[in-house]
Amino acid sequence: MSDPDLPRRTCYLTKGTMAAVTSPETTPQPRVYFQTPPGTEEEVPQKQGRVTVKYDRKELRRRLNLEEWIVSQLMNLYDCEEDEVPELEIDVDELLDLPNDVERAIRVKMLLVDCYKPNDDFVVALLEKVRGMQKFSTPQKKGELTP
Repeated sequence: MSDPDLPRRTCYLTKGTMAAVTSPETTPQPRVYFQTPPGTEEEVPQKQGRVTVKYDRKELRRRLNLEEWIVSQLMNLYDCEEDEVPELEIDVDELLDLPNDVERAIRVKMLLVDCYKPNDDFVVALLEKVRGMQKFSTPQKKGELTP
């Protein structure tokens, strides 16, 4: 059972299932509790789950900043609002897989084929920002060995 004195935030995940997250201020590690909403027939025993995944927060922040920069640049290139930007998939990991900047530039220019504004400055700046980034891999659970 969960401790009734712990503050919880609740959100609906799927029909008939709720998750309560204990506040990080009250426990050393946040925990997620799944429970059936009051008033439903199903009485499922409450299970406590804990997920541990290693992420490099600095790299995550760099990726988020890069994505926000890309969106703002695309808004300028296409003269539109964020929700009107064409569906372009500029995949940083895909760019990092390419062997050199020439091939990366070709790939980005292929994605921007419908853009009628000059985009050379955008491509050069994007490649500069991508240089030195780490490729994301699927996060490993604690204790798993990487191949």
